[in-house]
Amino acid sequence: MINVTRSSMPSFEEYCEEIKELWDSRWLTNMGAKHRQLQAELEQYLGVPHVALYTNGHLALENILTAMQFPKGGEVITTPFTFASTTHAIVRSGLVPVFCDVNDVDYTMDVSKIEELITEKTVAIVPVHVYGNLCDVDAISQIAQKHGLKVIYDAAHAFGVVKNGVSAANFGDASMFSFHATKVYNTIEGGAVTFADDALVQVLNDMRNFGMSGPESVPYVGGNAKMNEFQAAMGICNLRHLDAEIAKRKAAVEQYRKRLSGVEGIRLCPEQDGVISNYAYFPAVFDGYTYTRDEVFAKLCEQDIIARKYFFPLTNSFACYADYPTAGTEKTPAAAYIADRVLTLPLYADLSVEDVDRICDIILQVKD
Repeated sequence: MINVTRSSMPSFEEYCEEIKELWDSRWLTNMGAKHRQLQAELEQYLGVPHVALYTNGHLALENILTAMQFPKGGEVITTPFTFASTTHAIVRSGLVPVFCDVNDVDYTMDVSKIEELITEKTVAIVPVHVYGNLCDVDAISQIAQKHGLKVIYDAAHAFGVVKNGVSAANFGDASMFSFHATKVYNTIEGGAVTFADDALVQVLNDMRNFGMSGPESVPYVGGNAKMNEFQAAMGICNLRHLDAEIAKRKAAVEQYRKRLSGVEGIRLCPEQDGVISNYAYFPAVFDGYTYTRDEVFAKLCEQDIIARKYFFPLTNSFACYADYPTAGTEKTPAAAYIADRVLTLPLYADLSVEDVDRICDIILQVKD
């Protein structure tokens, strides 16, 4: 079987060596030595002033939204072409998602449609970097500055992506990264917020630890979102191999492009100018192809090859958001069009060129 993704892991021996000292310290969580080491290494790797580590990316996004102290009921412009976590984090933070459509080139937020959604209740923009494609960060920055809005990126797909020499972790007021097992870089489960504002350091530290700033001081209503030492140790190991893992993913992507570029009815995302990709996902849009997206999905499944309809359905079609003013896919037609036709093909560091060819051979078979 070829799954849509496969977790990158260090050797068993390397990981065991990394965690061995935990049997001496017995310090398994609560910002121990591994946690502090990984935080420092990520700050250096990403070139950011601050990294706050979390047990998962979802709680990382909730925490940074809460830490910004937006008024309850404030509106946040975001995109429905994302995983459920993005929209859920906004709502669980007491805010109201306002859904902006995506462009039909890289499927990130359509910057030409943002300003028409801004009202007196708007407090922030939460754009989503998709598949490793970066949003138009310059245009979003200009709009946010013009209207006095915060920008918090859902960068779950963008770890390791660089634009014009600058890490994706440096854009906006903050960025959330997911270190889930399915991501380019993983800490088994995990996530992080990157940011520059020194004032947020203590706030985020406290909020992920039940809102406690000390044993007898609880200034915030917080939760338990701390990354444990075993997660951090996996992150330390995986960071050593990240560049090599991305290079392997690149080889698979190049073979996909070689086989599928220029095929009538199959649309691939163009490479972004000035961007060094992390090759997180390989989306193909079946638009007028011999087979529909669902037929391709089924054909691959018959051969034990698991692709993913990612992102489908759109979050603004979820039953839990039916009563929200901007819910409904008819309000985001470009996103709806792509969601009905997109398929992310298997992609991971250990995927061989031969396996890519096998997948492409199935897709390109002529219908009987």
